[in-house]
Amino acid sequence: MSNTRLIPGVEKDAVPAPRATNNGAGGRAGSGGGDGEGRVLNVFSHGFLVLWAVMIVLPLFWLLIGSFKTDTEIGASAWSWPSNWNFDAFGRAWEKGIGDYFANTLIVLAFSIPLTMLLGAMAAYVLARYEFPGNRFFYYFFVAGAMFPVYLGLVPLYFLVDMLGMLNTYQGLILVYIAYSLPFTVFFMHAFFRTLPTAIHEAAVIDGASHTRIFFQVMVPMAKPGLLSVGIFNVLGQWNQYILPMTLMQQQSGFDKDRSVLTQGLVLLNQQQGYEGDLPVIFAGMTIAMLPVIVVYLSFQRQVQSGLTAGTLK
Repeated sequence: MSNTRLIPGVEKDAVPAPRATNNGAGGRAGSGGGDGEGRVLNVFSHGFLVLWAVMIVLPLFWLLIGSFKTDTEIGASAWSWPSNWNFDAFGRAWEKGIGDYFANTLIVLAFSIPLTMLLGAMAAYVLARYEFPGNRFFYYFFVAGAMFPVYLGLVPLYFLVDMLGMLNTYQGLILVYIAYSLPFTVFFMHAFFRTLPTAIHEAAVIDGASHTRIFFQVMVPMAKPGLLSVGIFNVLGQWNQYILPMTLMQQQSGFDKDRSVLTQGLVLLNQQQGYEGDLPVIFAGMTIAMLPVIVVYLSFQRQVQSGLTAGTLK
């Protein structure tokens, strides 16, 4: 990067704090009106959040208790408690293929998520901190990729992966996941890297640190909240992806192993158990697929919130 130069930081002008004024009765009346409007807005916002939480929690709760019921209990009442709390449905769902699909999904995400974060952070860092010919072009190129619908590229994507000999392979799906996750990662991290202080970067340059060392030992630790936030979004998006694996991981003649992921396995399980009448297995399979992402989000909820707001607070 000998022909590039740092983008200078933007110093914010100090804005003096407004002086308190005494407007007499009129000022007190205005303050009271503002407090009333604030209370109304607060009640409305909290009411909306409660309604939204109920809409999210009730289906999840219904799905969970359905995993412990029998077919008769599910048909009799949707919200009744199970007569016997046991994990037989989970065992049957695991034996019917959910375990294999779960393992396939973990294998794909174990490579796609770290590579997406590494490549996306490196690209966002260079675009955010250095000026060079084509900087804006490459940035808007990534932004345009985030706006490109997946459905428009399925046919050429299928033939491209087929031409590379990667149909029904882990590496083919991993590369496609990375390609479709990079635009959002670059867009998110670009804004975050621009908020980091330039003085620290300049101090590292003066000390003789290389660009690679500055990135991995200085900038990446400072950008940890943003990396964690966008990483959670990538995990959720790739874990729940269905259309891409359905296109690229179809079990066809000539392939000796089914490498379908969890979303495909749930659809197949639904088709099988719909004819057999074993509805608790479907509920159990969906619960197995749902619990990991819920645990991940709840475990890193505070870090995600701090990462989303860090760019506006710096």
